[in-house]
Amino acid sequence: IPNIPHPSVPVGTSEEDNEVLDELGSKPSFDFEPKPHWALAEQHGLIDFDRGAKVAGAGFPFYVGKGARLQRALVNFFLDLAADAGYTEMQPPFFVNAQSAEGTGQLPDKEDLMYEVARDGLYPIPTAEVPVTNYWRGEILDGDALPIRVCAYTPCWRREAGSYGKDVRGLNRLHQFDKVELVQVVHPDESYRALEELRLHAEKPLELLGLPYRRVLMCTGDMGFTQAKKYDLEVWSAGQARWLEVSSISNFEAFQARRMQIRFRPEAEARPELVHTLNGSGLALPRVVAALLEHYQQADGSIRVPEALHSYTGFTTIG
Repeated sequence: IPNIPHPSVPVGTSEEDNEVLDELGSKPSFDFEPKPHWALAEQHGLIDFDRGAKVAGAGFPFYVGKGARLQRALVNFFLDLAADAGYTEMQPPFFVNAQSAEGTGQLPDKEDLMYEVARDGLYPIPTAEVPVTNYWRGEILDGDALPIRVCAYTPCWRREAGSYGKDVRGLNRLHQFDKVELVQVVHPDESYRALEELRLHAEKPLELLGLPYRRVLMCTGDMGFTQAKKYDLEVWSAGQARWLEVSSISNFEAFQARRMQIRFRPEAEARPELVHTLNGSGLALPRVVAALLEHYQQADGSIRVPEALHSYTGFTTIG
Protein backbone atom coordinates (compact mmCIF):
# COMPACT_ATOMS: atom_id res chain seq x y z
CA ILE A 1 0.00 0.00 0.00
CA PRO A 2 1.66 3.26 -1.05
CA ASN A 3 1.91 6.18 1.35
CA ILE A 4 -0.72 8.71 0.34
CA PRO A 5 -0.34 12.45 1.03
CA HIS A 6 -3.13 14.43 2.65
CA PRO A 7 -5.99 13.77 0.20
CA SER A 8 -8.82 15.90 -1.05
CA VAL A 9 -12.16 15.19 0.60
CA PRO A 10 -15.49 15.92 -1.10
CA VAL A 11 -16.93 19.25 0.00
CA GLY A 12 -20.58 19.12 0.98
CA THR A 13 -23.12 19.08 3.76
CA SER A 14 -25.34 16.06 3.10
CA GLU A 15 -25.33 12.37 2.21
CA GLU A 16 -25.77 13.23 -1.48
CA ASP A 17 -22.36 14.91 -1.44
CA ASN A 18 -20.53 11.74 -0.39
CA GLU A 19 -18.59 9.98 -3.15
CA VAL A 20 -19.32 6.31 -3.87
CA LEU A 21 -15.93 4.98 -4.95
CA ASP A 22 -16.72 1.33 -5.66
CA GLU A 23 -19.46 -1.27 -5.49
CA LEU A 24 -18.07 -4.75 -4.87
CA GLY A 25 -19.75 -8.14 -5.09
CA SER A 26 -23.02 -9.07 -6.75
CA LYS A 27 -26.46 -8.32 -5.38
CA PRO A 28 -28.56 -11.50 -5.09
CA SER A 29 -31.51 -12.18 -7.37
CA PHE A 30 -34.52 -14.10 -6.08
CA ASP A 31 -37.35 -15.97 -7.79
CA PHE A 32 -39.48 -15.16 -4.76
CA GLU A 33 -40.24 -12.07 -2.70
CA PRO A 34 -37.33 -11.73 -0.24
CA LYS A 35 -38.19 -11.05 3.38
CA PRO A 36 -36.58 -8.39 5.59
CA HIS A 37 -34.39 -9.70 8.38
CA TRP A 38 -36.91 -8.98 11.15
CA ALA A 39 -39.42 -11.32 9.51
CA LEU A 40 -36.76 -14.00 9.06
CA ALA A 41 -35.60 -13.58 12.66
CA GLU A 42 -39.15 -14.03 13.92
CA GLN A 43 -39.78 -17.01 11.64
CA HIS A 44 -36.72 -18.88 12.96
CA GLY A 45 -36.77 -17.64 16.56
CA LEU A 46 -33.39 -15.91 16.24
CA ILE A 47 -34.07 -12.50 17.76
CA ASP A 48 -36.79 -11.42 20.19
CA PHE A 49 -37.43 -7.71 19.82
CA ASP A 50 -40.68 -7.66 21.81
CA ARG A 51 -39.27 -9.24 24.97
CA GLY A 52 -36.19 -7.04 24.69
CA ALA A 53 -38.47 -4.01 24.65
CA LYS A 54 -40.31 -5.37 27.70
CA VAL A 55 -37.11 -5.91 29.66
CA ALA A 56 -35.09 -2.83 28.67
CA GLY A 57 -36.90 -0.84 25.98
CA ALA A 58 -36.87 -0.62 22.19
CA GLY A 59 -33.45 -1.16 20.67
CA PHE A 60 -32.33 -3.79 23.20
CA PRO A 61 -33.13 -7.17 21.57
CA PHE A 62 -32.56 -10.69 22.85
CA TYR A 63 -30.59 -13.01 20.56
CA VAL A 64 -31.80 -16.58 21.01
CA GLY A 65 -30.53 -20.03 19.99
CA LYS A 66 -28.88 -19.94 16.59
CA GLY A 67 -29.24 -16.17 16.63
CA ALA A 68 -27.00 -15.96 19.69
CA ARG A 69 -24.57 -18.51 18.26
CA LEU A 70 -24.38 -16.54 15.00
CA GLN A 71 -23.47 -13.42 16.98
CA ARG A 72 -20.72 -15.25 18.85
CA ALA A 73 -19.45 -16.82 15.63
CA LEU A 74 -19.15 -13.43 13.92
CA VAL A 75 -17.29 -11.89 16.86
CA ASN A 76 -14.73 -14.72 16.85
CA PHE A 77 -14.48 -14.62 13.05
CA PHE A 78 -13.79 -10.87 13.05
CA LEU A 79 -11.24 -11.13 15.88
CA ASP A 80 -9.39 -13.98 14.18
CA LEU A 81 -9.16 -12.00 10.93
CA ALA A 82 -7.82 -9.01 12.85
CA ALA A 83 -5.22 -11.19 14.58
CA ASP A 84 -4.14 -12.57 11.20
CA ALA A 85 -3.68 -8.98 10.01
CA GLY A 86 -1.34 -8.20 12.90
CA TYR A 87 -3.66 -6.67 15.51
CA THR A 88 -3.17 -7.42 19.19
CA GLU A 89 -6.44 -8.28 20.92
CA MET A 90 -7.44 -6.20 23.93
CA GLN A 91 -10.39 -6.48 26.31
CA PRO A 92 -11.04 -2.93 27.55
CA PRO A 93 -13.38 -1.50 30.20
CA PHE A 94 -16.94 -0.99 29.03
CA PHE A 95 -17.25 2.30 30.94
CA VAL A 96 -15.06 5.41 30.70
CA ASN A 97 -14.72 8.67 32.59
CA ALA A 98 -15.33 12.13 31.13
CA GLN A 99 -11.64 12.74 30.44
CA SER A 100 -11.50 9.65 28.24
CA ALA A 101 -14.63 10.69 26.35
CA GLU A 102 -13.14 14.15 25.82
CA GLY A 103 -9.87 12.65 24.60
CA THR A 104 -11.43 10.90 21.62
CA GLY A 105 -13.92 13.68 20.84
CA GLN A 106 -17.16 12.20 22.19
CA LEU A 107 -17.38 15.13 24.62
CA PRO A 108 -18.43 17.86 24.42
CA ASP A 109 -19.81 17.08 20.93
CA LYS A 110 -21.85 13.89 21.29
CA GLU A 111 -23.55 14.05 24.68
CA ASP A 112 -26.92 13.14 23.17
CA LEU A 113 -25.47 9.93 21.75
CA MET A 114 -24.08 8.59 25.01
CA TYR A 115 -25.71 7.13 28.07
CA GLU A 116 -24.41 8.46 31.38
CA VAL A 117 -24.12 7.05 34.89
CA ALA A 118 -24.29 10.46 36.53
CA ARG A 119 -23.84 9.22 40.10
CA ASP A 120 -20.45 7.73 39.27
CA GLY A 121 -19.32 10.09 36.52
CA LEU A 122 -19.05 7.25 34.01
CA TYR A 123 -20.24 6.67 30.45
CA PRO A 124 -21.08 3.29 28.87
CA ILE A 125 -18.87 3.24 25.79
CA PRO A 126 -20.40 4.12 22.38
CA THR A 127 -17.45 2.33 20.72
CA ALA A 128 -14.29 0.51 21.82
CA GLU A 129 -12.32 3.33 20.20
CA VAL A 130 -12.78 5.38 23.38
CA PRO A 131 -11.14 3.13 26.00
CA VAL A 132 -8.62 1.60 23.59
CA THR A 133 -7.19 4.90 22.29
CA ASN A 134 -7.09 6.32 25.83
CA TYR A 135 -4.89 3.36 26.83
CA TRP A 136 -1.86 5.48 25.83
CA ARG A 137 -3.18 8.83 27.14
CA GLY A 138 -0.41 11.01 28.61
CA GLU A 139 2.38 8.68 27.49
CA ILE A 140 5.50 9.14 25.38
CA LEU A 141 5.99 6.06 23.20
CA ASP A 142 9.21 4.73 21.80
CA GLY A 143 9.28 5.50 18.08
CA ASP A 144 10.36 1.92 17.40
CA ALA A 145 7.03 0.74 18.88
CA LEU A 146 5.07 2.32 16.02
CA PRO A 147 2.85 1.35 14.34
CA ILE A 148 0.60 -0.08 17.06
CA ARG A 149 -2.37 -2.15 15.94
CA VAL A 150 -5.02 -3.22 18.45
CA CYS A 151 -8.43 -4.85 18.07
CA ALA A 152 -11.19 -5.19 20.66
CA TYR A 153 -14.64 -6.70 20.88
CA THR A 154 -17.12 -4.84 23.09
CA PRO A 155 -20.80 -4.18 23.41
CA CYS A 156 -21.59 -0.56 22.54
CA TRP A 157 -24.33 1.73 23.83
CA ARG A 158 -25.82 4.68 21.95
CA ARG A 159 -28.95 6.66 22.69
CA GLU A 160 -29.55 7.42 18.99
CA ALA A 161 -31.80 10.35 19.86
CA GLY A 162 -33.89 11.53 16.94
CA SER A 163 -33.85 8.26 14.97
CA TYR A 164 -37.22 7.04 13.73
CA GLY A 165 -39.13 5.15 11.05
CA LYS A 166 -37.48 2.58 8.79
CA ASP A 167 -34.05 3.54 10.14
CA VAL A 168 -34.82 1.86 13.47
CA ARG A 169 -36.75 -1.20 12.21
CA GLY A 170 -35.31 -4.53 13.32
CA LEU A 171 -31.51 -4.44 13.60
CA ASN A 172 -31.09 -1.25 11.59
CA ARG A 173 -30.36 0.93 14.62
CA LEU A 174 -30.01 -0.36 18.18
CA HIS A 175 -29.23 1.18 21.55
CA GLN A 176 -26.99 -1.77 22.46
CA PHE A 177 -24.99 -3.70 19.88
CA ASP A 178 -21.77 -5.66 19.47
CA LYS A 179 -18.76 -4.51 17.47
CA VAL A 180 -15.15 -5.40 16.80
CA GLU A 181 -13.02 -2.26 16.58
CA LEU A 182 -9.64 -1.82 14.89
CA VAL A 183 -7.33 0.92 16.22
CA GLN A 184 -3.94 2.06 14.93
CA VAL A 185 -1.41 4.47 16.44
CA VAL A 186 1.17 5.45 13.83
CA HIS A 187 3.95 7.81 12.83
CA PRO A 188 2.45 10.99 11.29
CA ASP A 189 4.16 10.32 7.97
CA GLU A 190 2.41 6.95 7.74
CA SER A 191 -1.19 7.75 8.66
CA TYR A 192 -2.68 7.93 5.16
CA ARG A 193 -1.01 4.70 4.12
CA ALA A 194 -2.33 3.21 7.37
CA LEU A 195 -5.85 4.46 6.55
CA GLU A 196 -5.88 2.50 3.28
CA GLU A 197 -4.50 -0.56 5.09
CA LEU A 198 -7.16 -0.26 7.78
CA ARG A 199 -9.87 0.03 5.13
CA LEU A 200 -8.70 -3.21 3.50
CA HIS A 201 -8.74 -4.95 6.89
CA ALA A 202 -12.36 -3.83 7.45
CA GLU A 203 -13.38 -4.95 3.96
CA LYS A 204 -11.88 -8.44 4.26
CA PRO A 205 -14.69 -10.02 6.34
CA LEU A 206 -17.33 -8.68 3.94
CA GLU A 207 -15.49 -10.31 1.05
CA LEU A 208 -15.16 -13.64 2.87
CA LEU A 209 -18.85 -13.57 3.86
CA GLY A 210 -19.80 -13.00 0.23
CA LEU A 211 -21.81 -9.86 0.97
CA PRO A 212 -22.05 -7.11 -1.68
CA TYR A 213 -20.87 -3.78 -0.32
CA ARG A 214 -19.80 -0.35 -1.41
CA ARG A 215 -16.98 1.97 -0.38
CA VAL A 216 -17.97 5.59 0.26
CA LEU A 217 -15.68 8.59 0.77
CA MET A 218 -17.42 10.94 3.19
CA CYS A 219 -17.75 14.64 2.48
CA THR A 220 -16.65 17.40 4.85
CA GLY A 221 -20.15 18.00 6.20
CA ASP A 222 -20.73 14.30 6.91
CA MET A 223 -17.64 13.90 9.09
CA GLY A 224 -17.18 14.80 12.73
CA PHE A 225 -14.90 17.67 13.66
CA THR A 226 -12.33 15.12 14.86
CA GLN A 227 -11.77 13.42 11.49
CA ALA A 228 -9.45 14.38 8.63
CA LYS A 229 -10.62 11.66 6.22
CA LYS A 230 -13.31 9.01 6.56
CA TYR A 231 -14.56 6.04 4.57
CA ASP A 232 -17.85 4.26 5.18
CA LEU A 233 -18.48 0.67 4.14
CA GLU A 234 -22.13 -0.06 3.35
CA VAL A 235 -23.53 -3.56 2.88
CA TRP A 236 -26.47 -4.35 0.59
CA SER A 237 -29.67 -5.24 2.44
CA ALA A 238 -31.47 -7.54 0.00
CA GLY A 239 -34.71 -7.67 1.98
CA GLN A 240 -34.94 -3.90 2.32
CA ALA A 241 -33.32 -2.97 -1.03
CA ARG A 242 -31.04 -0.38 0.58
CA TRP A 243 -27.47 0.14 1.69
CA LEU A 244 -26.63 -0.15 5.41
CA GLU A 245 -23.47 1.21 7.00
CA VAL A 246 -21.42 -1.46 8.78
CA SER A 247 -18.09 0.31 9.21
CA SER A 248 -16.56 3.77 9.40
CA ILE A 249 -12.79 4.06 8.93
CA SER A 250 -11.22 7.34 10.00
CA ASN A 251 -7.88 9.12 10.18
CA PHE A 252 -7.88 11.65 13.01
CA GLU A 253 -4.31 12.79 12.29
CA ALA A 254 -3.10 14.40 15.56
CA PHE A 255 -6.50 15.63 16.82
CA GLN A 256 -7.07 12.90 19.40
CA ALA A 257 -3.37 12.62 20.21
CA ARG A 258 -3.22 16.33 21.02
CA ARG A 259 -6.19 16.05 23.38
CA MET A 260 -4.77 12.95 25.05
CA GLN A 261 -1.12 13.98 24.77
CA ILE A 262 -0.04 10.73 23.15
CA ARG A 263 3.44 11.35 21.81
CA PHE A 264 6.41 9.41 20.53
CA ARG A 265 10.13 10.05 20.59
CA PRO A 266 11.64 9.50 17.12
CA GLU A 267 15.14 9.07 18.55
CA ALA A 268 16.63 8.71 22.01
CA GLU A 269 17.33 12.43 22.58
CA ALA A 270 14.75 13.83 20.17
CA ARG A 271 11.85 16.07 21.16
CA PRO A 272 8.57 14.15 21.51
CA GLU A 273 6.04 14.50 18.66
CA LEU A 274 2.33 13.76 18.48
CA VAL A 275 1.29 10.44 16.97
CA HIS A 276 -1.58 10.03 14.52
CA THR A 277 -4.54 7.83 15.49
CA LEU A 278 -6.94 5.88 13.28
CA ASN A 279 -9.80 3.48 13.83
CA GLY A 280 -12.41 1.50 11.98
CA SER A 281 -15.19 -0.96 12.67
CA GLY A 282 -14.15 -4.45 11.74
CA LEU A 283 -17.17 -4.88 11.88
CA ALA A 284 -20.38 -3.74 13.63
CA LEU A 285 -22.59 -6.82 13.99
CA PRO A 286 -26.29 -5.86 13.76
CA ARG A 287 -26.43 -4.83 10.11
CA VAL A 288 -24.01 -7.60 9.10
CA VAL A 289 -26.44 -10.07 10.68
CA ALA A 290 -29.34 -8.36 8.90
CA ALA A 291 -27.55 -8.57 5.56
CA LEU A 292 -26.55 -12.21 6.09
CA LEU A 293 -30.09 -13.32 6.88
CA GLU A 294 -31.54 -11.44 3.91
CA HIS A 295 -28.79 -12.30 1.41
CA TYR A 296 -28.72 -16.04 2.09
CA GLN A 297 -32.48 -16.70 2.47
CA GLN A 298 -33.88 -19.53 0.33
CA ALA A 299 -37.24 -20.10 -1.35
CA ASP A 300 -38.19 -22.74 1.25
CA GLY A 301 -37.68 -20.21 4.06
CA SER A 302 -34.34 -21.58 5.25
CA ILE A 303 -31.16 -19.50 5.46
CA ARG A 304 -27.74 -20.72 4.31
CA VAL A 305 -24.74 -19.89 6.47
CA PRO A 306 -21.72 -18.71 4.42
CA GLU A 307 -18.89 -21.24 4.30
CA ALA A 308 -16.47 -18.90 6.07
CA LEU A 309 -18.57 -19.23 9.25
CA HIS A 310 -19.17 -23.00 9.27
CA SER A 311 -16.32 -23.79 11.64
CA TYR A 312 -17.50 -20.99 13.96
CA THR A 313 -21.25 -21.65 14.05
CA GLY A 314 -21.26 -25.45 14.05
CA PHE A 315 -24.24 -25.38 11.64
CA THR A 316 -24.57 -24.68 7.94
CA THR A 317 -28.23 -23.71 7.68
CA ILE A 318 -30.92 -22.04 9.72
CA GLY A 319 -34.38 -23.56 9.45
